[in-house]
Amino acid sequence: MAQRKVTAIPATITKYTAIPIGSKQKRRVAGYARVSTDHEDQVTSYEAQVDYYTNYIKGRDDWEFVAIYTDEGISATNTRRREGFKAMVADALAGKIDLIVTKSVSRFARNTVDSLTTVRMLKEKGVEIYFEKENIWTLDAKGELLITIMSSLAQEESRSISENTTWGQRKRFADGKASVAYKRFLGYDRGPNGGFVVNPEQAKTVKLIYKLFLDGLTCHAIAKELTGRKLPTPGGKAVWSQSTVRSILTNEKYKGDALLQKEFTVDFLQKKTKKNEGEVPQYYVEGNHEAIIDPVTFDYVQAEMARRTKDKHRYSGVSMFSSKIKCGECGCWYGSKVWHSTDKYRRVIYQCNHKYKGGKPCGTPHVTEEQVKDAFVRAVNILLSEKEELSANVQMVIAMLCDSAELEKRQTELKEELEVVVGLVERCVTENARVALDQDEYTERYNGLVSRYEAVKAQFDEVTQTVSDKADRKKLLEQFLHTVETQKPIAEFDERLWSSLVDFVMLYSEKDIRVTFKDGTEIQA
Repeated sequence: MAQRKVTAIPATITKYTAIPIGSKQKRRVAGYARVSTDHEDQVTSYEAQVDYYTNYIKGRDDWEFVAIYTDEGISATNTRRREGFKAMVADALAGKIDLIVTKSVSRFARNTVDSLTTVRMLKEKGVEIYFEKENIWTLDAKGELLITIMSSLAQEESRSISENTTWGQRKRFADGKASVAYKRFLGYDRGPNGGFVVNPEQAKTVKLIYKLFLDGLTCHAIAKELTGRKLPTPGGKAVWSQSTVRSILTNEKYKGDALLQKEFTVDFLQKKTKKNEGEVPQYYVEGNHEAIIDPVTFDYVQAEMARRTKDKHRYSGVSMFSSKIKCGECGCWYGSKVWHSTDKYRRVIYQCNHKYKGGKPCGTPHVTEEQVKDAFVRAVNILLSEKEELSANVQMVIAMLCDSAELEKRQTELKEELEVVVGLVERCVTENARVALDQDEYTERYNGLVSRYEAVKAQFDEVTQTVSDKADRKKLLEQFLHTVETQKPIAEFDERLWSSLVDFVMLYSEKDIRVTFKDGTEIQA
């Protein structure tokens, strides 16, 4: 048998980059720098990184400088919002970069999955990454193992930092220390000690929003009005949205209080937040800072908002008379109509919205704003003439119809029962996981507990809603009573009184206009 002869043929090109071995071709190199906060010391670090890697790359004869890609004040827990990082990867995949130099694995990504995915994606294109601190070259055979270990350590560090930050934040909440993003919060500036200081100019806009709402306008109509007046939004923009108006109308901070931990972070990697629906504790601080809206007005606005939401007919807020005048024949709202819109006889009238919508038309007449205003002035003065009797009646109504002590006791009992049932469900599931139970018996027992929970939960929700309704009704009546007791007879129409006293006006005929006040009193004007 002839002796075998083996001849080695040396490699002529680099395995990953396909560059001929011994080639004098320069590697195209880019640097990546990032800091995660906007603090002054971090800005210095950021500038130092940029300067260092620019000089470091340009100082190598075998490297050709491409660019320094940067992200300033952005976390590395995921790559979704890092524009500099994404631009660098895109350029590398497009063949513009051969090597990326960065300070450390933690600067690159604190998320193991993101880090490995990016490294592998670039590796497939022959692009290498050099992590200077750890001395890792990703095209090296042991590079991926080291990357996995270091990325996991960086991710664990990020988790630890997140938990410490969360703990500190929750400790501040427990101590009743409130704070907001002042640059995007209308009405307040950050004070010397980080507290709330009223911004007088912005406070005027906040008060205007509450006034327009009490004048009868909807959030959409208020947003349109504010945009028309060219008043800046909390974010400094020109166009208002109804969601922004609604958030201002419902934020307790405008009455000087603060509800803390309305949201919480669910995932430290994705920075996802969620509305707190009982998962973590909340803290309510009364009298935390100077109010822009007095508490009575704020509470009344919340009650009015709830009333509009529950109204079976769609609420309209075109003007202060919208959704305030009812047809005495069909019970539908009156809507505004413009007569002689193009000539000097132009005027606004209100008539039943269903007057000409099929079937027999309503016989109720149209009415002008002046007629409604006159009827209101007469009705208010009649109401005020019986102030003492009215006050006694309203206080009796509050005592009889708004007392929720028994309901709150029942609410507590149902809550305790819910906690017991939840405990039984958890025990049932745990027992089934540890012991080999008959699965038919287990399923029957489990379904029985779930049915019990759902039945108790339905009762609890019903009682809770009733307690809330009574509380809203009480606030509305107390506001009504306060206004009546401090009000003197009027000679002309008052928008504030109209908004705070009147529930609706029922029109039967031109001579039969009845004003129903928020305590239920009806006066024929």
